[in-house]
Amino acid sequence: MTAINFEEVRRAGGLELLARQMVEGFITGLHKSPYHGFSVEFAEHRLYNEGQSIRHIDWKVFARTDRLFTKQYEEETNLRCLIALDCSPSMYYPKPGNDKIRFSIYSTAALAHLLSHQRDAIGLALFSDGLDELTSIKSTPAHLNKLYKLLDQKLNAPPSLRPTRISEVLHTLAEKIHKRSLVIIFSDMFEGENHDEIFKALQHLKHNKHEVLLFHITDHNTELAFNFEERPYEFVDLESGEKLKLNPVEVKDKFIKELNLVHTELKMKCNQLKIDFISANSQKDYFEVLQAYLIKRAKMR
Repeated sequence: MTAINFEEVRRAGGLELLARQMVEGFITGLHKSPYHGFSVEFAEHRLYNEGQSIRHIDWKVFARTDRLFTKQYEEETNLRCLIALDCSPSMYYPKPGNDKIRFSIYSTAALAHLLSHQRDAIGLALFSDGLDELTSIKSTPAHLNKLYKLLDQKLNAPPSLRPTRISEVLHTLAEKIHKRSLVIIFSDMFEGENHDEIFKALQHLKHNKHEVLLFHITDHNTELAFNFEERPYEFVDLESGEKLKLNPVEVKDKFIKELNLVHTELKMKCNQLKIDFISANSQKDYFEVLQAYLIKRAKMR
């Protein structure tokens, strides 16, 4: 896949140019990977099924791929997608320029470009302790530009000391989205011990006939594996401001054990609800985000 200096591209042309570069790099990577069958062209081409009319077969694609695809027209692509982005203080971990919020915003921008390319409608929800922003779900260029501006503003805004209330937000979204949609969630899912309420909120989305794709965003090295140097640290709760001094080695085993229980329970509940759960590493490439979306999109056809 073509390497991209995200910051240089964003400074030169904003999030819109960055999103386009990310998607183009992703497409190039797909062509070189075992997953190239999940091409972004599927929004414009559909795999030919025996018995269909051959009138709409795209013979150029057949010559290139040795596979039969039929041309798919705009009125057939009517996916509605809402991306819900957690903007609570914990998403600003571990440090500015290398945090979960930046990874999530860049991934959201790339998904928005990909959805637009596929002529699908997209909306955006920004939240922390409440729903800060909820746009309509549209497919126009003007609407896409509005989403880029909202994401760019959030990217440059400092974190505010507000707790995460993802369960309340998801309940609200379940009621506000009136048509069946794909809801994509970017969140670290940190909401204290309130796990049952989160599960109820996810169930509410499914009960209202929405498809859900959850990207659980964490820094896998320090948040899941708890890898720190063997020396004293001062840990700061980004949402409450509470501070705690300790040596990570002393609590590492217990921390990992308890966190794995929470992580496993969340994944299990999502499987029960038929929600696609992706554990995304904020220090890795955005490739798995776009790939997971395409796989989900293909399942919905």
